[in-house]
Formats: sequence, structure tokens, C-alpha cells
Amino acid sequence: MTLVLIIAAALWALGMWLKTPVQARLYMIGLLYVAVLFAMFALPDGHPIRVQLGGGPGQWLVLGGLVAAILVYRAGLGRVRARAEAAEAAREGMPAAPGAFSETELTRYARHIALREVGGPGQRRLKDAKVLVVGAGGLGAPVLLYLGAAGVGRIGVIDDDAVDLSNLQRQIVHADERLGMPKVASARDAVVALNPHVEIRTYNRRLTPEIAPELFEEYDLVVDGTDSFETRAVVNAAAVATGRPVVAGAITQWEGQLTIYDPAGGAPCMACLFPEAPAAGLAPSCAEAGVIGALPGVVGSMMALEAIKEITGAGTTLRGAMFIWDGLDSEARRITVQRRADCPVCGDI
Repeated sequence: MTLVLIIAAALWALGMWLKTPVQARLYMIGLLYVAVLFAMFALPDGHPIRVQLGGGPGQWLVLGGLVAAILVYRAGLGRVRARAEAAEAAREGMPAAPGAFSETELTRYARHIALREVGGPGQRRLKDAKVLVVGAGGLGAPVLLYLGAAGVGRIGVIDDDAVDLSNLQRQIVHADERLGMPKVASARDAVVALNPHVEIRTYNRRLTPEIAPELFEEYDLVVDGTDSFETRAVVNAAAVATGRPVVAGAITQWEGQLTIYDPAGGAPCMACLFPEAPAAGLAPSCAEAGVIGALPGVVGSMMALEAIKEITGAGTTLRGAMFIWDGLDSEARRITVQRRADCPVCGDI
């Protein structure tokens, strides 16, 4: 028996050295055990191999029974723990997640879990959440990185652009070696490198009125980081139609603003505040007017923070308010915004 146990220990050590999954190592040892039992029952009494293995199958059957009992106990303990977690989640008013956090995830998110306003239930909400980010540019870059780092379970990103050298002054999710790559693919690679425990779904296309409602139905929350009024209007219409809240931001030169559009939650939609597109020249793009590189980081990080608060229920969000940041003079304002009963988009909700 001693020889077989040494062989089993050697197989386990070899598997660890080769970084073989635990299940595969258990299969290897299980095959060794089956081979020993086969030898015990197939060989006659007094055979040298049977003698070396202990002379009879009794001790091996006892050992196998003990191991089986331990495995059954561990499986039962896991089911009890899962039921306990489900009950705790139900008490917190949230659905149970399909799987518990791994030790790696618990360490990764320890600073979140330590926060009274987030804790374990809030981190579970982040893991269960599905967030769609529209635009992988200046604002989308920090949003994607921080949502990924926060552990949002599924992050979708839609953009039809490719990484250009002029983007790298502010779009920190991209890198020089990914020039020419679709922005959604570049963003996916960056987020997965930061946190492999989240799922990234990419849509390398322009958001259109035809695909927006169906796409939004797959997500709980939308983050709009686009720089086109036309695309923002598409986002707004689809969000109103599907009842999805939108964390929206905008930047130009040294200034930025953000809010949460959510008519279903009592907040205005974009059309309540901006019913018509601005006149030509009044809202130039970043390419036309320029933008200081760190500004998207400031506003985009705040957008990610609003999304995290929205998901976890922590603090007071910008639903029904707009935050305006002047980076040149370091001034901030928060103003109240309201729905319009005659809004052409959300007025009938």
C-alpha cells in the first residue's frame, strides 16, 4: 500500500507542477485506484503483485469507502453553503448569483466588500449586473476599465470605429500596439487583461434605431459615452422604449457634464432637456474644438461611479440632477433637472 500511496502523491505533485486542473489530477489517482482493485480481484492469492499491494482487497475497499464518504460530505456541505448564500441574498432583496465568489475574487474585491454601502451583497449585484457601454472612446475608456475592475459580470461595448493615433492622448483603454484594431476588440483585450473574471461582449457596428431596442433588452443599464447628438438620440429613444436607465456624459475642451436619464424612475430623458439638436457650430466635436486629455478620465470615472452606485444602491445618484465640471477653473455645479410632460419621447410614460 505504501508504494501505491507514494505513486499517488507523485502523480498529484506532477499535476501541480504542470498546473493540471484538480479534477484531472483526481481522475489520474482514481485510475490508479481502479488499477489496484483490478489487480486484487484478477490475480490469484499469493501472487507477488497482490502481496506487494497488501494481500487482499479489503483495506483498499475501506480506503475507497472513506474517500467516497469525504467527497459526499464535501458535496453536501457545498449544497448547504449555496442554500445559505441564497437565503442571505433573498433577505437582502436580491436574486442569488449562479455561483459563489472564488477566493481570488474575494481578494480582488476586498476593498469593495469592506465598504458598508457595498459589502458582499453589493458586490454580488455587480457580479450579476449586465451593463452596455455605447462608445469605446474618451468617455467609454475609463468607464470600461472601472466597470471591469469593479467586477460587473457582463459588459457589452458597441462602437464601429478603429483605434487611431490621435485617440491615444485621452482614450486610455487603447494602446499603440493596437492601432488599426476595432475599438471594441482593443477595449475587450484591455479589460480582460485587467480582470479575467468578467464577460465582455463586443459589437463592432454603429448603433442604429433598428438594432438598439433589442440590444438594450439584453442589459440592465446603459452607459452613453458617445459624442454625436444623433447617436445620443438613438440611445435615448431605445432606453425609453425598453425602460432602461442611462448614465450619460458629454465633454468638450475643458468642460464636462453627466446625469442619469430614467423616465421610468421619475427622471427626465435626454429629449426633456435637449429636445432639438444644437445648431451647427454650437456643439463642435472633440476633433474640431479639442479636449484636454485628462477630462474624459474625470467625467468617465464619475460615470462609472454612477453606474456602480445605480447597481449596488449605494448613496445618492444623479437621477433628476446634472453634474457640471469646469476643469479649467476647477469648479463644479449640480443642478436639478425635471421631466417635461410634453416631451415628444417620454411624455406618454
